[in-house]
Amino acid sequence: MIHPRYYEELKKQEELLSRKNSVDRNFYNGIYDRYVNPVLTREHAPLTWRYDLNEKTNPYFQERLGINAVMNSGAIELDGKFYLVARVEGNDRKSFFAVAESDNGIDNFRFWDYPILLPDTCPEETNVYDMRLTKHEDGYIYGVFCSESKDTSSNDLSAAVAAAGIVRTKDLKKWERLPNLKTLHSPQQRNVVLHPEFVNGKYAFYTRPMDDFIDTGSGGGIGFGLCDDIMHPVIDEEVITSKRKYHTITEVKNGAGAVPIKTDRGWIHIAHGVRNTAAGLRYVLYAFATDLKDPSRVIAEPSGMLMGPRGGERVGDVSNVVFSNGCIARENGDVYLYYASSDTRLHVATTTVEKLKDYVFNTPSDPLRSVECVAQRCELIDSNMALLQEVK
Repeated sequence: MIHPRYYEELKKQEELLSRKNSVDRNFYNGIYDRYVNPVLTREHAPLTWRYDLNEKTNPYFQERLGINAVMNSGAIELDGKFYLVARVEGNDRKSFFAVAESDNGIDNFRFWDYPILLPDTCPEETNVYDMRLTKHEDGYIYGVFCSESKDTSSNDLSAAVAAAGIVRTKDLKKWERLPNLKTLHSPQQRNVVLHPEFVNGKYAFYTRPMDDFIDTGSGGGIGFGLCDDIMHPVIDEEVITSKRKYHTITEVKNGAGAVPIKTDRGWIHIAHGVRNTAAGLRYVLYAFATDLKDPSRVIAEPSGMLMGPRGGERVGDVSNVVFSNGCIARENGDVYLYYASSDTRLHVATTTVEKLKDYVFNTPSDPLRSVECVAQRCELIDSNMALLQEVK
């Protein structure tokens, strides 16, 4: 017999899943709109994933396999519907992927009945997370994610090895596991994104060269490399695109986020930057553009962050963090940016391709010195004062 408490919890969950979302009218920057409610949280996970519904075997209706967080999600639009491949973290700290869908992309996201069970081709793999979804011109949808294993060369139980795992699908239901990406000059890789088009007839990846699991070491920023064969993915050489810089939002490390958006002026990238503070690492989002024909060449890089955590977004398992690995740019020009806050919950912000182009190409770059930043701001003030004087 099904435990009667199940129906009480199901009713509460249905109210959550059916809740309408709305633009946060207290926030404005002219670039994007934030929304009042997260689009996915741990409470969105189906009850059948967490509870044994049988009253006989679970008389107190206890959570048997708890969910701790739902966060960093790949995103894609198929046949007019919005799909998120979210990172779901269990109470056991293991993450897995699950598909949630919505008709409008801002609310009513519902998980499919079962999470994704990836082909078990890497016996050393302990954890997987942060899948980027690329609709590639070769006809496949690729998922590139972090494949984490224990560093057996160290006695430190927290020491890990990160690699870029690759899967592909046509329908988000059947997944084919490909070999992990190999970068000959980078011991570890995280935050890897597959470019949606061939470059010089080859598969192109945005990488994040790292010396070990935490520290980028000699890794100078977001890398770019070409691969001849996706079935045997090897990158011989990585060049740095968006560089890490002293006393900026990318000082400690940076990494590719969502799959870049193609525009008539260049590829727009939304990435994350990390700096250190007295309270720990702070993750924010920033944007830049690369050349249409040479996606490794940065052609515009506006100053500072595009988005940082605000209000309740700053609190969670890993506080003071916003992170994105999923963005949908629709044919009509609308853009849906999915971002997680503090490794706990997933949100959406909406904008347009035209607004992003305006921001990326018309926002001044960072002069990198305080005195020059003040001079830059004074120029803006002078221009505004003159304009205000004209209308008096």
